[in-house]
Amino acid sequence: MRCAIQRHPIVWLAWGYWGLLGADVIDRIAIAVANQVITESQVDEDLRVTAFLNRDKLDLSLASKKIAAGRLIDQALIKREMELSRYPLPALNDADRELKDVESRYEGPAALKKALREYGITEPELKEHLLWQLTVLRFIDYRFRPGIQIPDTDIESYYQQQLLKWRQQGVQPLPSLDDERSQIEEILTEQQIDENLDHWLADARKQAAVRYLDQSLK
Repeated sequence: MRCAIQRHPIVWLAWGYWGLLGADVIDRIAIAVANQVITESQVDEDLRVTAFLNRDKLDLSLASKKIAAGRLIDQALIKREMELSRYPLPALNDADRELKDVESRYEGPAALKKALREYGITEPELKEHLLWQLTVLRFIDYRFRPGIQIPDTDIESYYQQQLLKWRQQGVQPLPSLDDERSQIEEILTEQQIDENLDHWLADARKQAAVRYLDQSLK
């Protein structure tokens, strides 16, 4: 999830992406964010899929639900921005590669299905969450990457910091700046994207009307 690059936490969370486009099941609304709604089942599903993807112990405590609710609020803001900018939605099969990456962690389909049952989620739900995750990653790049330029001084400073670590670790031969430049530039670009996203989300939260219908999640 560019899966090799660790990204802002929000993009590693799963949300019922296609369910947001129109659901037939009546569900209790927990939070309203402008014209978006977050239901209690979405909070629950977010916790289950996130724990599954991270291979963490499932935690459905109120404290965890509050954290999930906050993340879903940020995702609602991103979804609204997608709609305003008319960002094109991907096809469902765009998540096939991500699903195969998840499947590769298990010894066959039976082991995967067993793990899914243990977390209380289905394979279609997992695929929808992986697609939403991919969509957010693409949108963040589309929205925040253009215009970012990393000064040479920042690249050189990062390289010098890495040199100290490599020497302490006994790395030989030491990589040159030219060898590492493109990778360092990408790392610093990703950091700048995350910072820009954080600032944007903070401003968007101030402008959006967020109402907690379930006060326990506040």
